[in-house]
Amino acid sequence: MTSTERGIAAAEAHSAHNYHPLPVVVATAEGAWVTDVEGRRYLDMLAGYSALNFGHGNRRLLDAAKAQLERVTLTSRAFHHDRFADFCTQLAELCGMELVLPMNTGAEAVETAVKTARKWGYKVKGVPDGRAKIIVADNNFHGRTTTIVSFSTDPEARADFGPYTPGFEIVPYGDLAALEAAVDANTVAVLLEPIQGEAGVLVPPPGYLAGVRELTRSRNVLFIADEIQSGLGRTGRTFACEHEGVVPDMYVLGKALGGGVVPVSAVVSSREVLGVFAPGEHGSTFGGNPLACAVALEVVAMLRTGEFQQRAAELGEHLHSELAQLAAGGAVTAVRGRGLWAGVDINPSHGTGREISEQLMTRGVLVKDTHGSTIRIAPPLVISKEDLDWGLDQLRGVLEG
Repeated sequence: MTSTERGIAAAEAHSAHNYHPLPVVVATAEGAWVTDVEGRRYLDMLAGYSALNFGHGNRRLLDAAKAQLERVTLTSRAFHHDRFADFCTQLAELCGMELVLPMNTGAEAVETAVKTARKWGYKVKGVPDGRAKIIVADNNFHGRTTTIVSFSTDPEARADFGPYTPGFEIVPYGDLAALEAAVDANTVAVLLEPIQGEAGVLVPPPGYLAGVRELTRSRNVLFIADEIQSGLGRTGRTFACEHEGVVPDMYVLGKALGGGVVPVSAVVSSREVLGVFAPGEHGSTFGGNPLACAVALEVVAMLRTGEFQQRAAELGEHLHSELAQLAAGGAVTAVRGRGLWAGVDINPSHGTGREISEQLMTRGVLVKDTHGSTIRIAPPLVISKEDLDWGLDQLRGVLEG
């Protein structure tokens, strides 16, 4: 039995089967590349679902983490620490907002956004107690907590986890008329992904996000943008909403905010919205801890230069040009996305998304499938053009071989 086989067997024997990973066991990683326990190298074209926007082992982020590890890692929010104020201030400035509520995971941040919107609805908008409604889109993915799967349309995420949390209405993604019809006096928020990642990197029709912004503003409803995957440089802008010149009432951030080093998430909004909380009404033992703040502060500093956004835009244009050629050849039926992010629908005659992912793995490229026929491509923003082209050549070889 090989080291890989032993690692997989041990994992399957002692961990719950909530994931179906590819049969590779990673031991080390640097930049856009990972190395398995057998010494084989793979080009990472998934980047931890955008958690690794700045690559594996980014020196700036590791140095920030190491320096903080020597000082203090956790105080809990029972006390102040000397990195917290800077983190909140600088992240708020990056977002053009006023207040930050830090958490750990993306799902925690979405739960925080839901609680914030409901409390804002009761305390500010004047919605009757217990009647607040949040509108979401079909095919959404905001996490897997009990409340979040309550408004999921994915049977795998939702089935057998009821009873479900009420207070949500689902409308078709990209359908502004359906959204407008769903808004009523008790609606407190519209929660959307500017680009739906798990659904296959679905980009809404042009003008949709701007229309959502206009509608929510006119009806006194919060527009919550879940930019956990799409934000922080992935699409060629700091936030995907920027592609339509839209600023929501609230950003939900995660993944890349922790630089691939520690889990960090945050809800960022105005003083009117996040100011509804009083001490004791919401919290997290590890949320906003010193280590997380130190790493996230470095992430914010890196994003302020604009170089990563520009790199994602330029390499993303090249990526989509190359993928369009594959689509023209018939092996790919559709390509969607923005920046260094693409959903590629595989012609069923060439195999399932899982089969294509496994074939790419044998060629030294790591991607992941979703919804049967789709593979997602989202390499670290630090990937070189040469490595990106090599990875695309492997995809071409699988599909045309």
